[in-house]
Amino acid sequence: MDIREMLGQRLVFGFPGTAVPAEFAALVREYKIGNVILFRYNIESLPQLTRLCADIQELIRGATGHDAFIAIDQEGGMVTRLPWDAVNVPGSMALAATGKPENAARAAKITARQLRGVGVNFNLAPDLDVNSNPMNPVIGVRSFGDDPKRVALFGAKAAEGYKNGGVLCCGKHFPGHGDTAVDSHIGLPRIEKTLAQLESCELIPFRAAIGAGIPAVMSSHILFPNIEPRGVPATMSRAILQGLLRETLGFDGLILSDCMVMDAIRRHYGTARGVVEAMRAGVDMVFVSSNAGLQRESAAAALAAAETGAMDARELETSVRRILSAKERWIRAAEPENAGRAGDLAAAARMAREAIAAVRGKACRAGEKTFFCGCADYRMTQAANADPEAKTFPEYMGARFGAKFAVCSKDPEEAEIAELVKRAEGAENIIFSSCNAHLFRGQLALAAALAGKGVPMTVAALRNPYDLSLMPENAALLAAFDYTRDSLAALADVFSGGDCRGAMPVAL
Repeated sequence: MDIREMLGQRLVFGFPGTAVPAEFAALVREYKIGNVILFRYNIESLPQLTRLCADIQELIRGATGHDAFIAIDQEGGMVTRLPWDAVNVPGSMALAATGKPENAARAAKITARQLRGVGVNFNLAPDLDVNSNPMNPVIGVRSFGDDPKRVALFGAKAAEGYKNGGVLCCGKHFPGHGDTAVDSHIGLPRIEKTLAQLESCELIPFRAAIGAGIPAVMSSHILFPNIEPRGVPATMSRAILQGLLRETLGFDGLILSDCMVMDAIRRHYGTARGVVEAMRAGVDMVFVSSNAGLQRESAAAALAAAETGAMDARELETSVRRILSAKERWIRAAEPENAGRAGDLAAAARMAREAIAAVRGKACRAGEKTFFCGCADYRMTQAANADPEAKTFPEYMGARFGAKFAVCSKDPEEAEIAELVKRAEGAENIIFSSCNAHLFRGQLALAAALAGKGVPMTVAALRNPYDLSLMPENAALLAAFDYTRDSLAALADVFSGGDCRGAMPVAL
């Protein structure tokens, strides 16, 4: 392989739309790009996704002579890329709430079957972050919880499930994104912990996953000044990737970057410079997930660095051998019979039901005299995606119980709150859903106003459970962790008198 071909194996690009654009195909052929990442906007249905993956493989085999890694962020729950005719499993915190580590393995194996069914061969999961900061705007329910040992146990089980399911997986975001109050999609987080402090928390799940044989680890775009004093994030840090991850933790698999178009890199260092520095630091596969201009600029910059000797030739060859070896092991033909199995649909629904946790009191029993209220699901972070075809919590429950309902905005103001309180007139009980109310305080004000009606009230947190510690004292509290069809069905069962089987995986 010449230098251009080798560098192409280390790049992962994405594109807009549900078919391969001609411009993207030309870029692949020019720079020998060897890998693709897909997002929700690339996907309409299982048959369409299967055709798209086949087209991608045909393009990249023709351009490079090698199969493509086709990657996706299919974590489950909040970060779900697969279409709604696939089986989408609960998110990490919901799985942890079931109290059954085997559910992490089961969910991963189900997900692996969906991905193999359509031809996706690389899942960028599980999330191994310890969500130790309740105000974390980007991790939250993507984590298995705030206990490093629990995250380690469930994360290692998830890695085992992917391995048994035949799909390459990736632990993220090394050395830990759980203790940030800044989303690296839109800013540059900073964690002041020492190595000893990281060893006692953030690194525990990564050590466990590496011990379990996880084949890939993704870096974070976070500054760790106490272990990398040069003012660059982990993705661009040789001390963190080579020193800590490879040498101290003994990891010998693929190192991936998070997307280099994220503002943490693009605004502070420049995407093209970041790509080159990430490769020099030891990242095997660098993601430039969007923006054709930045992709072209990044590929050209990497090529120039390699041709002028700014990139170590031996390390380049070693990295490419590592990538090609992983491709030989993990890439298989699509198996359409694996996707959408009835048994997997039932298993996903069962796990969502097992996750519902009672935090305080007994939930109201719903009926025609219940008033349901809450906001629609929404995209809080660029990592997430909402289901545009799904019903909102109030709509779903109103139809299920023949009750009055109202959908509020995600951050209601005084006039809207007053109108919604009026609409609750005559209700015998009120069931309110929150969706990250600890970040959008208008929901808290609405909940307090509804509690002032003086009738029995239940609050269900459909995303981060931290909302519940801020809710009215006279309300019963439930945690569902996910705003999905399965979690709504599970809650409806609870409101019909069913029990709550989950346990909180985070402290409130």
